[in-house]
Amino acid sequence: MARIKGGLNAKKKHNRVLKLAKGYRGARSKQYRIAKQSVMRALASAYAGRKQKKRQFRQLWIARINAAARLNGISYSKLMHGLKVSNIDINRKMLAEMAVNDPEGFTTLAELARKAVA
Repeated sequence: MARIKGGLNAKKKHNRVLKLAKGYRGARSKQYRIAKQSVMRALASAYAGRKQKKRQFRQLWIARINAAARLNGISYSKLMHGLKVSNIDINRKMLAEMAVNDPEGFTTLAELARKAVA
């Protein structure tokens, strides 16, 4: 029986990596060995970036809530504690949205939190 060489599979593997490296500069998009390193690094960075995105959005929401809370005369931590004590279950994303687009509604929440803390 004749032996089967693995050239076709290797070619497929190389083309898969080179397709992912499309748009990279120079040898990174032409040579398999260098392209493989670049693609592995890019995929690792993409994975980490998806985690960092969640952190950054939470940080942004907290900054917006804090700014709006201080305009209403209460700190961020006291606002969050007051909302928790008064059983108002609203997440930071929605609080930040209210702080930007609905200042009157946010003011009422801040008042409720202030009364609950005091």
